[in-house]
Formats: sequence, structure tokens, C-alpha cells
Amino acid sequence: MMNKRVDQHSFSIEMKTEQSVRRMSFSDKENDQIIFEGYLGELTNISMVEGVMLEIVGNNGVLRLDIKQQEIEKCLIQNRASLQGGVEH
Repeated sequence: MMNKRVDQHSFSIEMKTEQSVRRMSFSDKENDQIIFEGYLGELTNISMVEGVMLEIVGNNGVLRLDIKQQEIEKCLIQNRASLQGGVEH
């Protein structure tokens, strides 16, 4: 039996230097959120790895998100339709 895919979309952010990290907060008392902010720098590559992971590479680091290409396409189609008043062209 195949394992069901968990739709929580894991991610990782790999930064090359501390200077590229703007802020990392594990407990923001105002809204109890976890925040990681930084600068990927100039983008050098955006790709889908084996159709299941979006990888965005910048001069300062790499952002990886566990998401299928079909999910991205579905969201883009839905967003395009909503921008056009719900009618696809």
C-alpha cells in the first residue's frame, strides 16, 4: 500500500552567510509566530526537482519547498481565473 502524501509542504532555507539573514525569531510575543527573513540575493536558478520540489537558488542561499508541479499549475490557473473575474481565457 502506498503512503499518503501529507499536504503540509515542508521547506528548507539554506543561507550561505549570517549577513544574508535579516531576522530570525522563534517567539514573536505580539502574534506568537515564527519568522525567518533574509535575502536570497540575485536569483540564479528556479527549478523543479523531480517534479516534487521547487528550488529557488540565489547568490546568498537556496529555498526548497516540497510541492508538486501540478499543485503550482493548479494555483496559477485559479489565480489567473480570479484576476479575470472568474472566467478563464
